[in-house]
Amino acid sequence: MKITLNKMLLASSLAAAMAVGLAHAADAPRVGVRGAITAMDGDAMHVKVNSGEDVTVHLTKDTQVRAVTLAKIDQIKPGSYIGSAAMPNADGTLTALEIHVFPPAMAGTGDGHRAFDLKEGSSMTNGTVGDLVVSNGRTLTVKYKGGEQKIVVPEDVPIVNLEPGDRSLLKAGVKVVLFAAQGADGTITAQAISAGKDGVTPPM
Repeated sequence: MKITLNKMLLASSLAAAMAVGLAHAADAPRVGVRGAITAMDGDAMHVKVNSGEDVTVHLTKDTQVRAVTLAKIDQIKPGSYIGSAAMPNADGTLTALEIHVFPPAMAGTGDGHRAFDLKEGSSMTNGTVGDLVVSNGRTLTVKYKGGEQKIVVPEDVPIVNLEPGDRSLLKAGVKVVLFAAQGADGTITAQAISAGKDGVTPPM
């Protein structure tokens, strides 16, 4: 089935899905899928998305799987490569909705600042942590090619690690986030999937 347009990820936010390490398809629309796996059938993954719809996501031999595990603010150091969905503040800073920490091998993934689809008006910033201030609140300076953002991280904001994974993570009940290509016939094909490990719900 086709995902409604308001669930489509803006083409320019592809790299932010990081978050998840996707590569651009040449011309296929992008869709974001967030929900829980209900069944696996070979290369077909059935997902009940958060809005209540049932969708089928097709995997290929090149589909990457990332494990999402819980992390803490003190695991983020100057030089860490992170992504953060956030909302804008009047003073030009951002307030984080979530933080995901990339492994060193994924540093550089989706570098930049762009619109995102987690909430209306939200953005995604992927970059390298410069300053990390935790004495007076928690503020990260995230630097990327062409700019930087100051991101305030509230105490209740989820922080997770993205780690290498495999298809053994994909089973009924597991929460997933993915950004995929949607063909003209409505077929959804995932290039990468972030799957919650040990009951974790990916916050992206």
